Amino acid sequence: MVANVVQLTEQKKQIQQLNRTFTAQQEGFRRNRMPSLTERRENLLRLKRLLLENQDALTAAIDRDFGGRSVDETLLAEVMPSVQGVNYALKHLGQWMKPSKRHVSMLFMPGSNKVHYEPLGVIGIMVPWNYPLFLAISPLTTALAAGNRAMIKMSEFTPHTSALVKEILEANFPEDLVAVVNGEVDVAQAFASKPFNHLLFTGSTAVGRHVMRAAADNLTPVTLELGGKSPALVSADVPMKDAAERIAFGKAFNAGQTCVAPDYVLCPADRMNHFVEAFREAVSNSYPTLKENPDYTSIINDRQHSRLQALLEDAKAKGADIIAINPADEHFGDDTRKMPIHLVLNASDDMEVMQEEIFGPILPIVPYGAVNEALDFINNRPRPLAMYYFGYDRRQQQYVIENSHSGGMSINDTLMHVAQDDMPFGGLGESGMGHYHGEEGFHTLSNARGIYAKQRFNSGRFVHPPHGTLIHKLVFKLFIR
Repeated sequence: MVANVVQLTEQKKQIQQLNRTFTAQQEGFRRNRMPSLTERRENLLRLKRLLLENQDALTAAIDRDFGGRSVDETLLAEVMPSVQGVNYALKHLGQWMKPSKRHVSMLFMPGSNKVHYEPLGVIGIMVPWNYPLFLAISPLTTALAAGNRAMIKMSEFTPHTSALVKEILEANFPEDLVAVVNGEVDVAQAFASKPFNHLLFTGSTAVGRHVMRAAADNLTPVTLELGGKSPALVSADVPMKDAAERIAFGKAFNAGQTCVAPDYVLCPADRMNHFVEAFREAVSNSYPTLKENPDYTSIINDRQHSRLQALLEDAKAKGADIIAINPADEHFGDDTRKMPIHLVLNASDDMEVMQEEIFGPILPIVPYGAVNEALDFINNRPRPLAMYYFGYDRRQQQYVIENSHSGGMSINDTLMHVAQDDMPFGGLGESGMGHYHGEEGFHTLSNARGIYAKQRFNSGRFVHPPHGTLIHKLVFKLFIR
């Protein structure tokens, strides 16, 4: 009882601080509505310096939150893309900020059209637990590049990382420019309910619906980076070693706890056994052992681990064949949250593993006959955040591109489209809406303000009343045709 009272009191304090910070950021934006290129570059350089100086501490915090997170995975998927994203923004920011000249119709001559890209104001960023550094820093980079102020709600499931990110950012940025909010569900709900000028949420589709409802009350525009069941389609003629190796990398990375991880594989029916063996070999080559291997990441917490075990039990009870890829034949009990990759054969639509995003080291393998059958299987389901195709025939690649839909796509690879600085990243439908990263991110968090200008000569007076003059008739004859 006492613990609950203390927790409620702490949440109340956190929400009060959230409200004060939001007001401070609004006031800060009113004082400086258009930060210069120099100011923005200074903010980005400061952010880069903090990442470089604190990378060891951040890596250790993430490892502690996961109970075993591969250091190299953190460097590859969190620190490196965060730094590279800042570098890319620094390189291109001057060009992004330049007003864009637009065509002026003869009807409105003499005049000029330009689009000015202006900051929106205060940006809310809601961060998930699976990549707590990159999914905080990447949208923050975009927000600062676009001249905004930003408030970041970190995940309650990564307490050590969340506390460290808060400490680092708030020690180096004024509260009215960058602030970090930590807290449980009540704090997250209060955060989503603030009238931000834009709200960027990364997380599950179910929570994304709640976030969008809360934002709707304030007419807050949202970017939702969700998830879904991202398919990997193996062609009839691709070398199986190539496909299996790259799919195994994408599934094993972060133990499958990645929104764009391959969720299931569509494999030609006559190549199923070949895929299983090639996949087993690929995993064994990368991870000869799992349980004590620092290269292989743990499941984030007991709740997620139990959920994944329940998915396997449900599939097994409904007739699936489960193959655990466990190279050293180790025992995985209650003393660890590490979990081998499990292939699920004979998966059917009534199994939970085929109905919800897996977000862990479980991989159903679905047989198909012709490629159009595989594409129908994908297209009859909600549009995924990512799609992967494996095959070297360029005409077949184009056929798959033109006959499928997904937020993003990699051909003959997995995950890597997310790391491309010069491409937008986002979902569609149940996998999300809106884009960020690179220039598209800058535009998402900017107001594209169209400005038409004329000087002393006013051509518009030729169409002023009284109407029905010869000039009016000539204008209508020239421009209504």
